[in-house]
Amino acid sequence: MHCIKKITDNLLWVGANDRRTALFEGIYDIPDGMAYNSYLLMDEKTVLFDTVDKSVRSQFLENVAATLNGKPLDYMVIHHLEPDHSATLEAICTTYPEVTLVSNAKSFAFMAQFFDIDSKIKKLEVKEGEALCIGVHNLKFVLAPMVHWPEVMVTFDETTGTLFSADAFGGFGALNGAIFADEVDWLRDYLDESRRYYTNIVGKYGPQVQALLAKAAGLDIKMICPLHGFVWRKNFGEIIKYYKLWSAYEPEEQGVMIAYGSIYGNTENAAELLSCHLRDMGIRTVMFDASVTPAPRIVAESFKWSHLVFAAATYNNSIFTKMDNAITDVVAHNIQNRKVALIENGSWVAASGKLMRQKLEACKGIEFIGETVSIKSAVKQEDLAQIKALAQAIKNTF
Repeated sequence: MHCIKKITDNLLWVGANDRRTALFEGIYDIPDGMAYNSYLLMDEKTVLFDTVDKSVRSQFLENVAATLNGKPLDYMVIHHLEPDHSATLEAICTTYPEVTLVSNAKSFAFMAQFFDIDSKIKKLEVKEGEALCIGVHNLKFVLAPMVHWPEVMVTFDETTGTLFSADAFGGFGALNGAIFADEVDWLRDYLDESRRYYTNIVGKYGPQVQALLAKAAGLDIKMICPLHGFVWRKNFGEIIKYYKLWSAYEPEEQGVMIAYGSIYGNTENAAELLSCHLRDMGIRTVMFDASVTPAPRIVAESFKWSHLVFAAATYNNSIFTKMDNAITDVVAHNIQNRKVALIENGSWVAASGKLMRQKLEACKGIEFIGETVSIKSAVKQEDLAQIKALAQAIKNTF
């Protein structure tokens, strides 16, 4: 049975939710599922905005057919060619061969790489600022390269003030009956998953997001329809506020994130002692064991907090594997403007501190705090002074 949500009288959500897939993009755990949003605008001409992942293909096609109810599909606007949004493109072209595909030159080039679209399918190539009138509604196209692929664009419905924002302003998690962000407690229940989504999917491309935000500031936006997550019709300044922080690499919270990689618990003990001293000084801390916390979560927390501590055992004369993965991921996602402290451990050669520092030095605006705490095997009484000294050095930066 079709499952359609009404957004306005003539704009319908025809997407679908996937609660069975364990990993998004084969990397990111999605314990709360994933929403794949697609929208169908009914006017003198009908317009479908994007398709969905192959995992929800059948539900999506049923939703589209039920909404059209025998009417032709005139246009399909393609904002982003990543397969979680384009996997059903060929099926739409087969089912509705009269459709005209609307996108930009780079998008059509990618399309040829992914699909063998029938040459009879019409294509309309659009450029920055061009518009398409479909009756009452006038659709203006805005290019958003590298948010987060080079072909990305967004569409602004000038008639209703609706921004179809592609991957921007999305989040992990299925939509459990609600379609609008104001139907849920978004700050309490969904901010963390929106942050994890942004930082891992788009986070590397802060300048490009800032460029899109600057373009969006010149539009009279009344509603935002992203490709994942909730539709924003009220208080969307809330999500924009966080996007401004994240894309500028500014922390949300003042406090210390401590991520550690420990083999037998001794490096963990050093991290725990540091956290206790910081708490005694009135500084907020959060701790994550890199062996059980996925690296993408540590990436998201690194974007959230002002101060970062990485603690790692030396392993095969390098960084303990799980912490190495986490730091590599943090650096790859372009973290910037953070104060960082390090703890290393090594029974005969403590190499992890130097190697962690070398990785993090590749990031802009990183300020290292204090001396690297260096432990040999286990924390001893004589090591407490350097842990306390590091805690004090961190406190002095607040």
